[in-house]
Amino acid sequence: MPPPSSAVSERLEYVETVDFSTIDDLEGALRDASYLPDRGLATALYLALRLEKPLLLEGEAGVGKTEAAKALSRILDARLIRLQCYEGLDVAHAVYEWNYSRQLLHIRAAQEGTVSEEELFGPEFLIHRPLLEAIESAEPVVLLIDEIDRADDEFEAFLLEVLSDFQITIPEIGTIRADRRPNVILTSNRTRELHDALKRRCLYHWIGHPALDREIDIVRLRVPGVPERLAAQAAAFVRGLRNLDLAKPPGVAETIDWANALAALGRQELDAEVVEQTLGSVLKYHEDLLAVRDETLAGLVAEARTVR
Repeated sequence: MPPPSSAVSERLEYVETVDFSTIDDLEGALRDASYLPDRGLATALYLALRLEKPLLLEGEAGVGKTEAAKALSRILDARLIRLQCYEGLDVAHAVYEWNYSRQLLHIRAAQEGTVSEEELFGPEFLIHRPLLEAIESAEPVVLLIDEIDRADDEFEAFLLEVLSDFQITIPEIGTIRADRRPNVILTSNRTRELHDALKRRCLYHWIGHPALDREIDIVRLRVPGVPERLAAQAAAFVRGLRNLDLAKPPGVAETIDWANALAALGRQELDAEVVEQTLGSVLKYHEDLLAVRDETLAGLVAEARTVR
C-alpha cells in the first residue's frame, strides 16, 4: 500500500544522500565506523548495496556478522531494524499482527451502526513488526535478520517473498510493496543448513576468524587506548585457544571483550595470573575453563608473550 504523498516526497529527497562509488570508499567508511572488514566482506557489502540484494553472512559466533550490519547502518545514516530469530518465531512476532483491543473498541463505538470487515481489518489496526516496518519505511533502513538458522523451516519459507520481491502479502489487505528497498543483512551461525531457495535470493559471504595481524588491528580499533603490546598478546592468546579442542572456541567479540577487561585492570601485558583471573571473559563453558589450566595455560601465555 503506497505511503501518503508527503512520505513519498520525503523519501525522494533522501535518496542517494549517501553513496560509495568504490569498494575502497566503503571500506574506508566502515573503518571510520570502527569496523575493519577484509576485502572479501567489503566487496560483498558493496555489491549488496549496488545490486540491492540481500546479503547472507555465515560464520561462527563472534566473528563480526551482526557488527557488520550495525556498521553499515551507521555509514548509511540508516535506521537499523533488527529481527532476532529463534525457534518458534512466527508471523505475529516478525511481520505483523492485528490490534484486537483496538478493533474491539471500534466495534463498541459503532454499536448503533454496522461495522464492515473492511473497517476492522484496515491498515490502521495493524501492529507493525520488524519485517513490515522495514518494508513500509520511507527512510533508509538496514534490516538485520539475525541468526536465521535458529528459526524454523516454515519461517524461512515465509521470508522468500520478502527477499525476492521486497513485499509482504497480508490476506485481509493485499500485497504491500517497498517503495524504497531496505538493505537486508541475514546472519547465520550455521547451526543448521539453510534451504537453497533462500540462498538463491541472497549474495553470500563466509566470515572466518581473521589472521593474527588483522585481529590485532581490530582490537586496537575497538579498544581505544589499549597498550599495543597487550592488544597483540591478547589476540595471540585467543588464537592459541582456537587451536585447542574446545566446546566453544572464542570469536573476535571475545577478544575485544577481554582486551577491554585487561585494559580496565591497567594491564600492559599478559601473565599467567591475570589470564587465569579473567579467562571468563573469553571462555564461556565450564569444560573449556577446566581444559585451559596449568601447563596448557602457561604454554599459551608464553607463546603469546613472544608476539610483538
